[in-house]
Amino acid sequence: MKYTFTEKKDTRSCFGAGLHEAGKSNKNIVALCADLTCSLKMNAFQAEFPERFFQAGIAEANMIGTAAGLTVGGKIPFAGTFAGFATGRVYDQIRQSVAYSNKNVKICASHAGLTLCEDGATHQILEDIGLMKMLPNMTVICTCDYNQTKAATEAIAEYEGPVYLRFGRPKVPNFTDPTEKFEIGKAQELYEGSDVTILATGHMVWKAIEAVEELAQKGIKAELFNIHTIKPFDFKTVLSSVKKTGALVCAEEHMLNGGLFDTAAQHIVQNNPVPMEAVAVMDTFGESGTPDQLMEKYGLTSENICKAVEKVISRKA
Repeated sequence: MKYTFTEKKDTRSCFGAGLHEAGKSNKNIVALCADLTCSLKMNAFQAEFPERFFQAGIAEANMIGTAAGLTVGGKIPFAGTFAGFATGRVYDQIRQSVAYSNKNVKICASHAGLTLCEDGATHQILEDIGLMKMLPNMTVICTCDYNQTKAATEAIAEYEGPVYLRFGRPKVPNFTDPTEKFEIGKAQELYEGSDVTILATGHMVWKAIEAVEELAQKGIKAELFNIHTIKPFDFKTVLSSVKKTGALVCAEEHMLNGGLFDTAAQHIVQNNPVPMEAVAVMDTFGESGTPDQLMEKYGLTSENICKAVEKVISRKA
């Protein structure tokens, strides 16, 4: 199967669209924002449901605490801000008031990873998946395009329990089926192959698709999965694929430590050790630049995925 796209769209816009749709379906859904309503495209929800929208201002810790409190009355709060502020700045509040208490709060984080671009290292959080997945009770989702982010936003509205939903700022290829049901915790197979298993998440999914097509020209058959749910992780599907291919490559717009590769590797080495390689940010902070410049400099490209695949195949017994 060959994947194509007709346009590029930013995933933060579909979060706003999904939140609006979910709000129309369920009157218990409320939204909170830390002075970034326009950036997270929460305007439509605010306009139609002003009595269910709460502007917290630049007070993210208060926003998380308020969101946790709202669940006690049966509300389903969606708390939105930039990923750096949604996780690192308020980790104590998330740990104590949301995860430990197992509250039905949806932490919705835009502008994640390097592609926040010009705002630089202070805003480009690359540790957020690790921070969130280590919390008991927390579900961690990282979507790949506009359609999938909208579907995920609507799906988590119906899911009981804390969720961290990660999405981005730039416009990226929109290629998934808008009618496809979003299944939390289920790996999405994009290509079937026999030589190597590739796991990709977020903005790196399209890069991985490009890599698979490039590798095919060299006679390498790669099996590709879109891992939109980091936790709970679909170990059964991934392990089955790795047993078949005998090699694994992970691609993510996140720090190597604590991300997708970290999750996959822990279980692969325990159950079916194979050669593994990672395409990720290697223990460094980011910097200012355009999305394309930063992805190139930090090695997050389809070319880097191809090199990792060729390297891991050369390591197969």
